[in-house]
Order: sequence, then structure tokens, then C-alpha cells
Amino acid sequence: MLDPIEHKILDFVGGRRDIRERRIRTVGDPDARFGEDHLRLIRAIRFAARLDFRIERKTHAAIRRLAATITRVAAERLGAELAKILMGPRAGRAMRLLSETGLLPHVLPEVEAMQGVEQPPNFHPEGDVFTHTCLMLDMADQPSVALAFAILLHDVAKPPTQRRTAKRIRFDGHCEMGATMARRICRRLKLPRAVIERVQYLVANHLKIKDAPNMRPARLKRFLREEGFAELLEIFRLDSLASHGNLEGYAWCRQTFEQLSREQVAPPPLLTGHDLIAMGYRPGPLFKEILTAVETAQLEGRIHAADEARHLVRRRFPLRGDAP
Repeated sequence: MLDPIEHKILDFVGGRRDIRERRIRTVGDPDARFGEDHLRLIRAIRFAARLDFRIERKTHAAIRRLAATITRVAAERLGAELAKILMGPRAGRAMRLLSETGLLPHVLPEVEAMQGVEQPPNFHPEGDVFTHTCLMLDMADQPSVALAFAILLHDVAKPPTQRRTAKRIRFDGHCEMGATMARRICRRLKLPRAVIERVQYLVANHLKIKDAPNMRPARLKRFLREEGFAELLEIFRLDSLASHGNLEGYAWCRQTFEQLSREQVAPPPLLTGHDLIAMGYRPGPLFKEILTAVETAQLEGRIHAADEARHLVRRRFPLRGDAP
């Protein structure tokens, strides 16, 4: 506290010394302090990671002893505290501390399960899935809440999908399963709906960027204009840096993303449903197929004007009575 009249700092609990010695410590009995608010168990981890302090021995022992009581904290408060951890510096260290103190199995058992899950050493020389994820978190620079949770959960399905063959370790379908698991975890933590949807998208598609150089122009442009692509690009960069270190695929995608204008990836439509009706087509499910085909041809540079689009439609989707 500061005495505003005498301009003196009043320190009755040794706080200045703790700051000087870079130490996290409860005031008085740790069990009593944590008993007053169990969320302090996680908050101690957040302070230690964000400030790069160590947790004092008795405080650390109390956290381990009381770890199971974290389940008494309301999901909303727990989710908010985890968000602060993940969006701050040294989030990977925080995850290691959560595991070391026994909190992680009670808070995020799916993340704790990543420990010891081996990966192909040629792609992941850094180690198991948990190590890889912590490295990504430590390298992230002020991520949004959605990107932060997506980094944490991008490989959450690797433990249940791990399969060993004679030649390699595989994780078939881990992106799809991971998206489902991530949605369930985020809902459990009562995160906002928009955040949950973005996390699910990022987890489901986090490997899709490596296929981008081989995509046809129309598919690539549709991919580049997806909402959330910039964050998808960032998670791919961190994923690469925290494993094999090859950023060629990331560099290609970023350059392509930055070079193409919004009009190139999402040009004004050459035809609309009203145009199709005027041409004699009846509204129905076929409209979507027709308009998608027109846009594909437009994105690939095969047509540039409405007349060319109408000709394509007449040729590919002839009406009864049209000449073959």
C-alpha cells in the first residue's frame, strides 16, 4: 500500500521482498487462502507464468494437496482464468505448471492425456504431443482467445487416434475428432458461442494449409476468403515452428493470401438466382449447383462476363427444349 501523505510504501506481508526474489506466495497459511477461493490455485499458476516467477515451496505443496478442489469453481470463472493464461506470455510454461501441480487432470484431462503420446520423430523431433503443444503456446504472440484455445486443442484428439504401423505412427482423423472434442471442452468452460465456433473451425482445418499449393484455383480462392483464415495461417506457422521447422508451405500461403485482392478471391457474381429465373429455370436445389459452377469458372478465369456465364449454364444445365 502507498501512504499518499508521507509517500511511503507500507508492506506488512513481505510483498516487496517477494517481488525482488521473483516469488509467488500466499499471505499467511496457503490452505486457508486457497480455501477462501479455490480459483486462486489456478491464479497462482497464471502469475508464476506471466511474471516468470517461481512458486514458493509451501504454496506449491498446498496447490498439489488441494488440486482436486478446483472442480468446485464455476465453469465460467475457470474458463475466464484459462483464457487469461493462454492469451498471456509463457502459456506453455503455465500448462507444464498445471500438470506438475496436479491441476491439469481436473481442469483439462484431455490435455493431460497428451503427455507421453509419441509422434513420428522425422516430423516431430521436439517430443510428445504435450511438449509440442506447450512449445506452440510459448511462441504465440498475444493470440486472440479463439486462437489461444485452438493452439491448446489443435492436437487434442491425437491420444485417442494414435495408431502404430510397422513403419510409422499415425493419427488418422485427429483433425475431425479434435474439432468435436474442442467444441465439447469449450462448451464445458462456458466460452462464448462465437469463440467456440472459431476454435472448432481452426482445429478442424489446421492441417489443410499444407494442401493449399496443390489446390485448384477456385478451391484455393474459396479457402483464402474463409473467415478465420488469417488465424488458421498463424496456427500453421506455429505448428511448423514447434515441430519440423519448415516454413515453406506457410510462406507460400501467406504470400498468396497477401497478393490476391478481395475482388480476386470473392468477385461480384456474374449471375444471380433472378437471372436464372429470367432464363427460364425454376427455383430449387439446382440453383446452388448452377451458381457454384458459374463461380468456379469465374474464379478459374474461364469466364469474365454475364453473357459467358449464361452460355456456360445453357451448355451444362440445358432446359427441356434447348438444343443439345
